[in-house]
Amino acid sequence: MLDDTDRRILRQLQADPDVPNAVLAERAGVTTGTLWRRLERLREAGVYRGVRARIDWAALGYAVEVSLRFTLDKTARGAFDDFLAAAREVPEVTEIQTFLGKVDVRLSVIARDMRHYQDIYRSRILTLPHIADIEALMHVATIKSADTVPL
Repeated sequence: MLDDTDRRILRQLQADPDVPNAVLAERAGVTTGTLWRRLERLREAGVYRGVRARIDWAALGYAVEVSLRFTLDKTARGAFDDFLAAAREVPEVTEIQTFLGKVDVRLSVIARDMRHYQDIYRSRILTLPHIADIEALMHVATIKSADTVPL
């Protein structure tokens, strides 16, 4: 599906997503017209979904990050859908993942400090529907966080 030119363009975008198109075209070894057509084709194929802002939550005063793993009461009709809909409404939830296995859902939650986290946990997390079990993992450090794929 991807040829060497597409890979060069995507590698350059991963390395520097804010690069102007003229510079990107030069680095990828193509004309700006070719770059534009290739990016459009990659967008249409769903490979390239655009550039987005990455906010450093810690720089905004969010010092606590917790990963919460949930086992849901799957005997309740619509448990997954109800839980996910409610979890989406919690502003401090930055990520929601679903799994097959013992753990059904994982939420990443940020808070300014432990008191704020305790308030979120009691008032927003514990009120989520169909919870059978919760396991909390306190984030200590990020060792690797790759936003790139090998091309």
